[in-house]
Amino acid sequence: MKHTYHIQGMTCNGCRNHVEQTLSKVEGVTNAVVNLEKAEATIEMESHIAIDKFQEALKADGGRYSIHKNGEHHHINDKKKVEKPKEKGTGTFYCPMHCEGDKTYDKPGDCPVCGMDLVEEVNLSATTSEQWTCPMHPEVIKDESGSCPICGMDLVPMEPDLSAEEKSYKKLLKKFWIAVAFTLPIFIIAMSEMIPKNPLYDVLELKYWNWIQFALSIPVVFYATWMFFERAYRSIITWNLNMFTLIGIGAGVAWLFSVFGMLVPDFFPDQFKTEAGTVHVYFEAATVILTLVLLGQMLEARAHSKTNSAVKELLKLAPNKAIKVVNGEEQEVAIDKIELNDILRVKPGDKIPVDGVITEGETSIDESMITGEPIPVNKSVDDKVSSGTINGNQSFLMKAEKVGSDTLLSQIIQMVNDASRSRAPIQKLADTVSGYFVPVVVIIAAVTFGVWAIWGPEPAYVYALVNAIAVLIIACPCALGLATPMSVMVGVGKGAQNGVLIKNAEALEKMDKVDTLIVDKTGTITEGKPTVEKVGSFDESFRESEVLQYIVSLNSQSEHPLAEATVKYGKEQSAEFLKADSFSAVTGKGVEGKVNGKEVALGNAKMMEQANATLTEVMENEAQSYQKQGKTVSYLAIDGKVSGYVVIGDKIKETSAKAIKDLQDKGIAVIMLTGDNHDTAKAVADELNLADFQASMLPEDKLKEVEKLQEQGKVVAMAGDGINDAPALAKSDVGIAMGTGTDVAIESAAITLVKGDLHGIVKARNLSHVVMRNIKQNLFFALIYNTLGIPIAAGLLYPFFGILLSPMIAALAMSFSSVSVIANALRLRTKSI
Repeated sequence: MKHTYHIQGMTCNGCRNHVEQTLSKVEGVTNAVVNLEKAEATIEMESHIAIDKFQEALKADGGRYSIHKNGEHHHINDKKKVEKPKEKGTGTFYCPMHCEGDKTYDKPGDCPVCGMDLVEEVNLSATTSEQWTCPMHPEVIKDESGSCPICGMDLVPMEPDLSAEEKSYKKLLKKFWIAVAFTLPIFIIAMSEMIPKNPLYDVLELKYWNWIQFALSIPVVFYATWMFFERAYRSIITWNLNMFTLIGIGAGVAWLFSVFGMLVPDFFPDQFKTEAGTVHVYFEAATVILTLVLLGQMLEARAHSKTNSAVKELLKLAPNKAIKVVNGEEQEVAIDKIELNDILRVKPGDKIPVDGVITEGETSIDESMITGEPIPVNKSVDDKVSSGTINGNQSFLMKAEKVGSDTLLSQIIQMVNDASRSRAPIQKLADTVSGYFVPVVVIIAAVTFGVWAIWGPEPAYVYALVNAIAVLIIACPCALGLATPMSVMVGVGKGAQNGVLIKNAEALEKMDKVDTLIVDKTGTITEGKPTVEKVGSFDESFRESEVLQYIVSLNSQSEHPLAEATVKYGKEQSAEFLKADSFSAVTGKGVEGKVNGKEVALGNAKMMEQANATLTEVMENEAQSYQKQGKTVSYLAIDGKVSGYVVIGDKIKETSAKAIKDLQDKGIAVIMLTGDNHDTAKAVADELNLADFQASMLPEDKLKEVEKLQEQGKVVAMAGDGINDAPALAKSDVGIAMGTGTDVAIESAAITLVKGDLHGIVKARNLSHVVMRNIKQNLFFALIYNTLGIPIAAGLLYPFFGILLSPMIAALAMSFSSVSVIANALRLRTKSI
């Protein structure tokens, strides 16, 4: 019988092999083939086997995968777990090499594919309320200070539990010192053989010193570093060969050979024996190798905490407390108790607790922690403020508009965390190399043993064993696997600290290849804060004040920045708002509806055409006189007749001209696409020295332009801030959203600029360049290290220079190669972008 089932939880070839082997072992199965792309398993069996049997087999193997009838998809590996331990961390763990993509685990351990220690996700809760407990009755836990209800003693703040990351480091540190304590005497005993007339032999014979070395090695092998052998065994039975496969085989062979040599010395030929008749033992090689690998793992665990330091620094920006104003009285509350529309008091020097708007007072705010810009920004009533930024020297009242995970700071933290866990396309190279690497190394080690055993000098077998072990140890591909994710993690954090939010590692890599940048005008090149400069009438029956009335009445139902500008102007002019209904926004053209019972349309020439309202030459000339100054003109049609117009100005951002020049100097072609008319677009383009621009562009036109450039082989980035930019942002190779723009634009983009100006694109480009260069450096170091290290370990230099590489030196080099890759990635934190 043959059945096809759906497999849930697979993310890589390692998973596929593992599931295939597990299903094949079920009694009655004659063959099992698993397809990763289709997430299917085709199982041949002698007679029908219930699906529950397969489910039990997968569950007994760890429960990471599940099997279902085709068409039934059950999500068993959700990223977020329901139950979390009451600790500082999250209780969610992932592999630092991302072997299985974004797959996570709910308990600490090691990766089933590469064997590396799993790393705990950073707790993304920007706020944690302090808890209090009784020193005499620890079971008493309160959210605020006070007295113990049992004994009356004052409650004291609870010490937070260590994160899993810190626990892992401390555990490795403890094991390392134990390993050092037992390895050092072994090393001294072994190296004493190099001393003429060895004084230790006056105390005991060599064979007894061998037994002492054996006894001292037991705690190192079976306690301090036993996890390496467990990982090696697991890697072999699942055929996910990795660095621990090589370490386990290399150190294991050295130790077992030594034990066997002590117990059965007569089994070995004379070339394996010393002058005293004992077999050469390698307890010092095995234990020193294992101890040095343990040192490398410990240093990596320490370094991992620094690679995601950007997220931790961002978390520190959020205050724990805020001052809430209720009925005129101020009361201190925890951040997580703040609700929408609460009125909060922010005092001088305090951090702003949540996102909101100033309702009373004015101040200057330091926003450098989320924009990277050091100059404080002046704020007054109706200006928006963001959580985590620091108030200047004046107090003000604000209304909470976004709380909890909706705040800008929380979203930045979430985006940084997700991006640092994503895989860059360049990592596929390292994954491919690593997949073939371990089997090839084992073969090279076997060939090395054979060559030395046949053609090597006496004692040939001793040389053969030592060099084969050196090959296995030095070739560990750990550094290769760490090369990309470490750089991505640090680079994404660096970007966040400079106001450049990267959604995924692929965007970071592609940004370095961009040769064409498309920019929107309003809100991207310009400030996006339009102001009304003039309202005019084309119809004698409508005074300018009446034209304004119709404009503000219709626009009162629109959220467009231009509409908001006219409404604000109308209020300043005390215009009377008329009844408006049947409102409709026409993307790229304008708005229409009924005002006071009349059919009203407001927008560009295309909008007038849709409203069947004719523009005369005089009207167009009047509009052009303003458009040539870079102003936007919207026409007003009432009952099919063009009756008036409004002139709106939008100042070009101070940073736009310099940013565009910087990008052009880097060889990037900058093209402006705008929905505005040709004259307005030309005025802006001339001011910015932009030779390439297109006007009157609808959303679909921008999308087609992106596709056209991509067909020409261009790598296109698109920068915009509005809903009309969303299709082009999504289609472009790299979408860049202004943080001051709409949520739709930000959602469609791969990179978000918190401050919302073009200088952020220069930062993003520089960041991408330094990160990609850092990744290539890491990959070069890892590949060249193994390429040169393996032949030297195999003894290639011995015939010419008499140089051999000790397995202990190989272990030291292997451990520090991984640490050097992480150290190189950490250099990104000091780079200026």
